[in-house]
Amino acid sequence: MTSAHDVQIRVRVTQGSEVAIGPGKIDLLAAIDRAGSISGAARSMGMSYRRAWLLVETMNQCFERPLVETATGGKSGGGATLTAEGAAVLNAFSVMMKEVDEVARRHIAQLLAQTPLVG
Repeated sequence: MTSAHDVQIRVRVTQGSEVAIGPGKIDLLAAIDRAGSISGAARSMGMSYRRAWLLVETMNQCFERPLVETATGGKSGGGATLTAEGAAVLNAFSVMMKEVDEVARRHIAQLLAQTPLVG
């Protein structure tokens, strides 16, 4: 019998045809918050800078106010920071996922008790 932790629930919030926020973008927001830059976040995640930049661009376009603010390089260095909205989205999504995981574990255990997965 497969245990409930072998099943993953992935929540995504869409805006039209775009994924405004989901697990990967949340991970990127957290990495930007830690690294202080999109390039540093991308490196820490094993992702290309271009891919990270495109994900940030999508998030910023999907929300009424940007989640990430960038500063161009130069003498003081540049970088990226989460806006107040970005920090709020990061926190709210993380809290939501803890609750979703708790509910999903209960329901999945109930489901698998009725009819286990093969293998």
